Amino acid sequence: MSDAYRVAVVTGATSGIGKATVLMLRKRGLAVYAIGRNEAQLAELAADCGAIPIQADVRDTARIAEALTDVEVDVVVNNAGILSTRAAFQDIDPAEIDAMIDVNLKAPMHLTRAVLPGMVSRKRGHLIYIGSSGGQAAYPSMGAYGPSKAGLSLFCDNLRCDLLGTSVRVSEIVPGRVQTGLYRTSIANGQANALLYDGYRSIQPENIAQIVSDVINLPVYVDVARVEVFPTDQAPGGGTMVKFEAP
Repeated sequence: MSDAYRVAVVTGATSGIGKATVLMLRKRGLAVYAIGRNEAQLAELAADCGAIPIQADVRDTARIAEALTDVEVDVVVNNAGILSTRAAFQDIDPAEIDAMIDVNLKAPMHLTRAVLPGMVSRKRGHLIYIGSSGGQAAYPSMGAYGPSKAGLSLFCDNLRCDLLGTSVRVSEIVPGRVQTGLYRTSIANGQANALLYDGYRSIQPENIAQIVSDVINLPVYVDVARVEVFPTDQAPGGGTMVKFEAP
């Protein structure tokens, strides 16, 4: 890790990958601004590890930018994302299309735009985006979520072109099935755990946080552009996952 990296920002910080990443970066000694909507969970996180809470919807870039005024941000982990519904595209509520595009694609772009000029002027920084295997391959009932994550992936590629010569790194982490609350609203009747996780060996949020730490830890002249990570029991591309049977 560049010795100059001192301050990180993590979105979606109150649970899952975001929370695990906040804890990991605090252990590494970085000051971490934790962005989330739940005030009580943010307060608990601050008490547990000393993170600096910013209560905001990730789409409220103006509020976040104001909270970061005069903060020299070195690392941004764009983690917040939603899969608010799983339905055939013809059945999706149009409002859900907007929500997934706004949270998964537009919010990371706007936050990046807010912090990037400072990174470029200082010639240091690392932008990290939590993508999805759903943005690399087609899945049924993901006609809005998949394109939002595919757009994020292409955004990362474009950023690398624009940032050549600035020493600002761009990394996309593309997980398969991670055991988080992502599906809690998209699978009816609270059945997400039973359908997706019971009996399966899924990636844990801490595993993704470790990867975030590892890519930051590399020398500043090394940029992990994109890393795909799947459970051992999930096929490449993510289309099939099997339950684990002990020998």
